[in-house]
Parts: sequence; structure tokens; C-alpha cells
Amino acid sequence: MNFLPAIPDPLHPALVHFPIVLILLGTITSVLAVFWRKGYVPAFAAALLLLGAIGAWASVATGKSDGGLIENTSVGVEALLEAHENWAERTLTAAAIAAAMAAASVALFRFPRVERGVAVAAAFAAMVAAWMVYETGHRGGALVYQHGAGVNTTSATTVLETSAVAQSSESLKERDRD
Repeated sequence: MNFLPAIPDPLHPALVHFPIVLILLGTITSVLAVFWRKGYVPAFAAALLLLGAIGAWASVATGKSDGGLIENTSVGVEALLEAHENWAERTLTAAAIAAAMAAASVALFRFPRVERGVAVAAAFAAMVAAWMVYETGHRGGALVYQHGAGVNTTSATTVLETSAVAQSSESLKERDRD
């Protein structure tokens, strides 16, 4: 009995939603951390952005390995795929910078003025990363919803047609035997 769930194939679509959510929540929390420096809000913002950057790295890595599944199609798809990859790498860079700045803001708790300045810079960097998430996702969505990239093309009608062909070939074999 296998207790482990099956690993999705391709893996990229399953992973990509985690950094989207983590970076967007990290952005909201980092903006909140500029105004509310008490408690664990700054550390929570840094943790969300760090996890979002790690998730972005995993998404970029799986996107590069899964990208070959839709290459060599039409010219429009290849250009859109390349733009999606470029925006994903920019998002990874921006998320890593925002996470590092948020972590630096937490580490500078003994210097309140410097801490707040770094927190403002981290919030700005997180907003840039959130905008890049939008740009990356917009292009990824266009790949899926406009060009059908990564969509399983086996539909119910194809399955029915295949079974009808199989049945007709069986009936022909029976007729030949008689």
C-alpha cells in the first residue's frame, strides 16, 4: 500500500501557486510591518518573503525542466514562453532581494531608525516582486488559457471515438471469423 501521494507530472503547475500566494501575503505583511513594528509582524513578513523566494526558485527550476513539453510549437507560443521565463527569473530576483531586506530589517531591531528605513525599502521591494508575480502569471495564464500549453489534450470525445473505433474493429474481426 502506497501512502505517499503521486507526484504531479508536470510538476511546475502544482508548485507555481505557492510562491504566488507567499509573495503576495509577504508584500501585504511587509507593508503592515512598516507601520506596526511590534510583535512578530516584521519576522512574519520576512519569513513569508523568504518562503516565497524559495518557492519562486523551485518554480523557475521546474519550469525550465517542464518547458520542453511545450516548446517547438508555434512561433507565438515560443515567444510567450520565453517572456514568461524571463519574468519568472526577474520575480525570483526581486523576491530574494525583498526577503533579504525584510530579514535585515528584523536583524536591525536595536537601531529603530535604520530598521524602519530598511523596512520601507523591503516593503517597496516586495511590492515590486508582487508586480512581477502579476506579470509572470499573466504570461503563464496566456500560455495555458489561450494556447493550451500543458493542458491534457485527451478529451472525453477522443476517448469515446477511440472506444468506438475499437468496437468497430472488433465487430469486423467477428464478421471475418464467420
